[in-house]
Amino acid sequence: MKLFNATAPNPRRVRIFLAEKGATLPTTDVNLTEGESRTPDFLAMNSLGHTPVLKLDDGTVITESVAICRFLEETFADPPLFGADQVDRARVEMWNRRMEIEIFNPCGNIAQHTFEFFADKVRQVPEFAAAQRKTVPEKWQWLEGEMSDGREFISGDRFSVADITGMVASGLAEVLEVGVPASCPNLRKWDQRMRARPSWDA
Repeated sequence: MKLFNATAPNPRRVRIFLAEKGATLPTTDVNLTEGESRTPDFLAMNSLGHTPVLKLDDGTVITESVAICRFLEETFADPPLFGADQVDRARVEMWNRRMEIEIFNPCGNIAQHTFEFFADKVRQVPEFAAAQRKTVPEKWQWLEGEMSDGREFISGDRFSVADITGMVASGLAEVLEVGVPASCPNLRKWDQRMRARPSWDA
């Protein structure tokens, strides 16, 4: 199988996931700024023109970063990053969704509605970006309250895909200048621990 990678948050999610698994895949880098995700060959794999894409040996194509990570979870079993048992899997799913919807998506909205790169790809609404810029600090404060119970990781006492989504969100938020604020000491400790993991640089 082959991973079609790019310099963007969602491909980074898969790269971190693979690094945490200690696994590697043959990889083709897609240059987004040069329009390589909009070529006929790439659009034949993913009509949305998004990365990452995982192409299996039989030609099957899987898109969307979490779907790819779920496939990789069953390909490389250890360590389990989607939960170790029924309750753990449900908690990880809950927290991964929360991290994606409450924090990662608003950060993505800021980027999509302000970066020149997206001007010909989405209908940009600067006022929406401004509103999302106010929302992200509020979401960090919400997560700070959740993390005040002393847990080490987002979903509890085990590193999971929810932390990976948080790592990618934190990196993007930093670029957007809405990173984890000093008023969130528990969250900042989590963020520092995540940045210290070798997979941060995947």
